[in-house]
Amino acid sequence: MSGSQAKSKLLPAAHDGAAARAARGLSPVHDPAVTPIGTREAALKPIALRVQNVRKAYSLENASLPVLDDISLDVAQGEFVSIVGASGCGKSTLLRLIAGLESGYDGAIVYQGERVVAPELTRGIVFQEHRLLPWLTVEQNVALAFSATDVSTAERKKRVAEQIATVGLGGFEKAYPHQISGGMSQRVAIARALVVRPQLLLLDEPFGALDALTRLKLQQELQRLWERDGLTTILVTHDVEEAVFLGDRIVVMTSRPGRVRRIVPVPLPRPRVRSAADFQRIKEDVMADFSDAPE
Repeated sequence: MSGSQAKSKLLPAAHDGAAARAARGLSPVHDPAVTPIGTREAALKPIALRVQNVRKAYSLENASLPVLDDISLDVAQGEFVSIVGASGCGKSTLLRLIAGLESGYDGAIVYQGERVVAPELTRGIVFQEHRLLPWLTVEQNVALAFSATDVSTAERKKRVAEQIATVGLGGFEKAYPHQISGGMSQRVAIARALVVRPQLLLLDEPFGALDALTRLKLQQELQRLWERDGLTTILVTHDVEEAVFLGDRIVVMTSRPGRVRRIVPVPLPRPRVRSAADFQRIKEDVMADFSDAPE
């Protein structure tokens, strides 16, 4: 199979809506196989994660239900990648495969040179639901992350205290989940993911259930933590504005079975201004993929 044939096989819907896109003055659809790492700095860093030709299907009523089809993606060390797509396109499934929470797929997922086969502390994940245990306090919920480690009790206490302070929850260490807001609960979940010092942070619509103002605040908090720690980060979201605000690149997925439709670089300086013309241009460009997509 030639190179052009391989790309065609990978992206059968890559040029959907091209005429409509051109009429709006938007950029053409790009082949993700040749789209560079989003920023010049990230392009110079080593590849931390490599997803190669990943396919995943579930069994439903004795039939195979394809969820992901030939997904390939490289993520540089310290890069922030946003993934957007319609509901059911396999975004969360891809994240769970990278985390090692699911198996039974074709292709390869390689992190730091080793194939992903199971969850590891080097890869932290935060879900849309905070999943806090209601009978435990904030500090006890954060400390749960150490349950499968040999970290000493003293070191655990130190790290938990530091991480709670980092996410702005100092003074709430003894509070129970029912005594704090949804946004604060999600901060606890983020602290729990970060307290074991992962090198890769996976975020599955972590702010999707929050009100608009809390969401904006936590987006800014997440950006601050990412810049401070330099974590390689992958965010799954339905919110295109959130994807542009946080990501170095935006991976746009097709409807099920999920494929990489294209990858959009976000070469904007930080902190980003949502009302800026360049920000709005990129946001409109990405949103056009969904308005152009066939039903």
